[in-house]
Parts: sequence; C-alpha cells; structure tokens
Amino acid sequence: MQDTVSNDLAADDAATGETPWHFWAVAIVSLLWNSFGVYDYVMTETRNAAYMAQLNAEQLAYIESYPGVMVGFWALGVWGALAGSVLLLLRSRRAVTAFAASLVGLAVSTLYQWVGGTPESMRGGAMIAMQLVIWASLLFFLWYSMKMRDAGVLR
Repeated sequence: MQDTVSNDLAADDAATGETPWHFWAVAIVSLLWNSFGVYDYVMTETRNAAYMAQLNAEQLAYIESYPGVMVGFWALGVWGALAGSVLLLLRSRRAVTAFAASLVGLAVSTLYQWVGGTPESMRGGAMIAMQLVIWASLLFFLWYSMKMRDAGVLR
C-alpha cells in the first residue's frame, strides 16, 4: 500500500505540474503538531510555574536531574522537527535533513527515558501512547518530505 501511496503522490505532482493539494495540508499539520513539541520544551526548560504545576515532586526531581547532553538531544528533536516543518512550507529539500536530525534527537531521548531511571509515574499507558504518536508522526513527516523531494515538489 505504501508504494501505491508513494506513486500516487508523485503522479499527482507530475500530472498537474503543480504542488499537490495534500502538500499544503500536511505541511500545515506538521507545523502545528511540531509547534506543540517546541511549546512543551520551552515551558519545561524555562520552568514555567503554571506549566510545571501539573507535575508531581518525583517528576519535577527527574526533570531537574536531566543531564545537559540529553536536553541537547531533546532540543535537536523538537527544534529539528519545527525546522523541518518550516522548510517543508518553504518547499525546501532541506526539510528532509531537518526531519532526519529530529529523528536522531528523538531516538536518543527515547532511549535515555527508558534506561535513565524515568519515574514510574512517567511510564504509564498515556506516556507510551504519546511516544508512539510522536514517533509515528515524525516518521510520517520524514517519509512524506522524502517523497515530495523525489517528486520535485521540494527544491
């Protein structure tokens, strides 16, 4: 099915000579979705009192102990995804590189969360579901930007 979708995406662009309608829908959804990740990062790193009030003492202690290098990988993940979204809207082939960099940040961050002593209160079903949604969306945006690059939509 994925090959059919890939061929359809390329065929849409080749047939019309224009940017396909779905490109703008995906690019805007990408920007909105990845903006939430940046919001979470900024509110956490600035220790916004209202935002941090949703966490318990164990979770706050974990965030306070988060190593600087891991904050860097988290930043790579969220800012790379936002850059990918903006570059996608600008129809730049560099969107692929930005989403790939974001994937590196996400992979390292996820690995650390699962081996770095994350509190049980941050490992529940909702957290796992959210991580799966983040992974699925980033992989989709990376795949989509590669397909749009290959179709000539991204320059």
